[in-house]
Formats: sequence, C-alpha cells, structure tokens
Amino acid sequence: MKNYLTEFIGTFFLVFTIGLAIHSGSPLAPLAIGSSLMMMVYMGGHISGAHYNPAVTLAVAMRNKLPIAQIVPYWISQLLGALAASWMVYVVTGGTFAPAPGEGVSPLQALLVEFLYTFALASVVLNVATHRKTAANSFYGLAIGFTVAAGAFAGGPISGGAFNPAVGIGPIVVHALLGGGGFGDLWIYLVGPLLGGALGAIVFRIVNGADAD
Repeated sequence: MKNYLTEFIGTFFLVFTIGLAIHSGSPLAPLAIGSSLMMMVYMGGHISGAHYNPAVTLAVAMRNKLPIAQIVPYWISQLLGALAASWMVYVVTGGTFAPAPGEGVSPLQALLVEFLYTFALASVVLNVATHRKTAANSFYGLAIGFTVAAGAFAGGPISGGAFNPAVGIGPIVVHALLGGGGFGDLWIYLVGPLLGGALGAIVFRIVNGADAD
C-alpha cells in the first residue's frame, strides 16, 4: 500500500504543478514542472521507485524491476492522483486545463513528439535509477526532472508536452466534465507515451546487454 500511496502523492503534485503553471502563463512553466518531478522523485524513489507515469511503470516492468502484477495497481494510483490534482486545480483557479497539440500541428506530429520524449524519459529512468553501475547515485532525480523540463520546453508547444498517460487522462477527463472539453486528443497521450516507454525498455536491453540483467 505504501508504494501505491507514494505513486498517488507524487503524481498528484506533478499534475497539480502542471495545472497551476499553465494557468500562471509563465514562460518558465516547464522549469516548474521539471522541478516538481525532481522533488517528488527524491521524495518517493526509495519507496515506490517514483514512476508517477504509466509509461515509466511499463518500462520498469519490462526491465523486470517491477512485478507484472503491480502494473495495474501502479497505473490506478497514478490515474487517481492525476484526476484528484486536475480537480484541485479547478477548485483553486476556477478553470480547467488539458494537453493539446499546438496550432497547426497534425496528430502525427504531436504523436511523434510524445513518443520520442517519453522514450528519452524512460531511457533516462532505466539507466540512472535501475542500472547496477549507477546504483546509489545522488543525481537520478535531477536527471529525470530535467529530462521532462527539456521535453516541455522543446516539445510542449508542439504536442502539449504530456509524455505521460496520467498527465493526459486526468486533465482531459476533468476538462471534459467541468470545462466543456472533449476526448478527441486523448489517444495521442496514451499511444505515444506507452510506445515510447516500451521502446525505452527494449533499447535499454539492447544497449546494456548482459549488464541489463
């Protein structure tokens, strides 16, 4: 239960920060988002692994660092955290938010950005947080947080910068229920990140060979 509670809390504060940062309109919103993830990774890394992202959970499970039976409970905890945070943003600001492709961006372009940056994120997580040669390092949270910040700065204007199915589902559902939004873009934030996370695990095994075990 402590793992699932940690995943709920970490995902909550990640999505809560995303929502407030978007509503603030600050050009430094990606830095706040990456910093929030970094803090939550340091907070919960020693408990649950600090995934806060169904795509990362999938990659870690494919890496054999999480039992298959725990994938769905992790996903449920993350989705509940994202839904709760999205609702709390509405309570605090009176508005909703949701990732969406930028103006003039095709679904394929947005999908590719979501796929590639989630692949990068999964690759970083697996190498800095699960590899025996980087065990007990002190930089894993910084590396993971800044991967998301870099993706948000560079890819956010194109794809909406979720790189995380929970960041897609939670805000989009609340936006649809309370803000009059729709579900048309949701598939982008499911397919892209999950494929990116899976590819990250596959490439990790190819690159690391025997050291991957």
